[in-house]
Amino acid sequence: MAFSCNRLPIRAVQAEVVDKPNIVDEGSAADNYVIVLDASNFTEVVAQHAFIVVEFYSPWCAHCIQFAPEYEKAAALLRSHQSPIVLAKIDVHANRDLALQHNLQSIPHLSIFLNQGSTERPYKGPLLADGIVSYLKKQAKPPCPQITASEEGAKVVKDADFLVVGVFPGLDSSDELVQSFISIAAELQSDYEFKYTVDAGFLPAIPACIANIENSKPSVRVYKNFDEGIHVFQNSVDELLLGQADAMKKLLESVSIPHVVWLNYKDPVQIEYITKILSDYPQDAQVFLFADASQEDKLEGMKEAYQQLAKENQGKGLRFIIADTVEGEGAMDYFGVRKEKIPAVVIFRDSDEKTKYMLEQADEASMAAWLQGYFQGEVAEFVKSEPVPESNERPVKVVVRDTMEAMVLQAEKNVLLEFYAPWCGHCKRLAPILEELAEEMQVTHPDVVIAKLDDTANDVVDKRFEVEGYPTMYLRVAASGDVVKFEGAPTKDAILAFIDANIVKDAIAVPEASSPVQDDPKDEL
Repeated sequence: MAFSCNRLPIRAVQAEVVDKPNIVDEGSAADNYVIVLDASNFTEVVAQHAFIVVEFYSPWCAHCIQFAPEYEKAAALLRSHQSPIVLAKIDVHANRDLALQHNLQSIPHLSIFLNQGSTERPYKGPLLADGIVSYLKKQAKPPCPQITASEEGAKVVKDADFLVVGVFPGLDSSDELVQSFISIAAELQSDYEFKYTVDAGFLPAIPACIANIENSKPSVRVYKNFDEGIHVFQNSVDELLLGQADAMKKLLESVSIPHVVWLNYKDPVQIEYITKILSDYPQDAQVFLFADASQEDKLEGMKEAYQQLAKENQGKGLRFIIADTVEGEGAMDYFGVRKEKIPAVVIFRDSDEKTKYMLEQADEASMAAWLQGYFQGEVAEFVKSEPVPESNERPVKVVVRDTMEAMVLQAEKNVLLEFYAPWCGHCKRLAPILEELAEEMQVTHPDVVIAKLDDTANDVVDKRFEVEGYPTMYLRVAASGDVVKFEGAPTKDAILAFIDANIVKDAIAVPEASSPVQDDPKDEL
């Protein structure tokens, strides 16, 4: 079970629903723009291209299926633009050994290979076709071109979403300071757009509100189309540029994302912000405001209050996001937000504990007071659970958060618990195998129960059950209380062997529990 469907919350807010995605067979006309790789041609094909993107995917992964039409469309667009950028894909299950060499944490995974494969770096851009094309074209350009005229400077600043400009008055392009900036730009090219100039007069005048800036001295200027619009860094710029790229990266991170980001799948820029928040800043808590966009009058006041709240709490380890009930439906399901309780604010910390806090039926006044209570430790954690099933008679038992203690942690029988997601293709393939095994084990192994828990709808706070992808299975051994993770192939024989091996080991280790466990009419299962 090395490859699984991704569990990260970014997928809950980033994945756009694609109705009946058209996945075509290898070699068909609709798929000609994406090169199909396997272990036999991977190295050779990558070595033929200066810039090639490879998608590592699985044919039955739900997220891969959703993403496939966008990837194919992006490949067609690049071909129509006569771009040298090439898109390819490789099936991780059919080429498992090769895929494992690339340390994949989840699928789909995209890697950019540069200079005939000599350099590999992760793709960090949007997941919709237009955004993919725009991002890749930027990555294929020189990392730091020079601005040589005022007209050019005015245009690039006006058109920039986020632009970093090194300003080196009177210096030659070969100067150590300039070359260091260019080297840093090359290293951070996947995250930011860079340019440089040796004449500050080629750039628009700095606003009067920014004081103590000398045009005759080197500086780093950040132009952006949100919030303050410009940042100028001049103090200790020599030390900054002659140091490591990490120092520049940290500086740019502090100003690279708006105070408030919109969850908007139609806007590649907003999706890029969301991607950065959810994947690049794990140390920060994410604050979501869920509201009904159709209630414009009410939403306008909430937006203004939320924007002010975000501005006042900059630098406090929070990232603020707004989502309506349509674009944010996946995130609402993930967090357990009920539509009848919006507007709602959720604080989510993507730590080991996956802690979250929720304010339902929020308004402008209650948001500020509630956030203050959060900082003071006065807000209770929100724990999500599905309703307890009225009937639980099928061979594979249904566990929810509120029955986890009785049905698993305190159960008198051994329990094999599957953590799954309803949309996961791997889980759907495993389901009939578990049903068949559970039915057989009612006769052959009356001391074992097979159960399942929808991990997207229930919070499990026990740290022993670490779930990074779907499906994930654990055996809770009744006699010792130990929890053992299943690491084998998702087949009936492998699962049965795993259960037998661990029950036997436990019986040897705990003699008093070595006799067969009898059916107990009081058992919760």
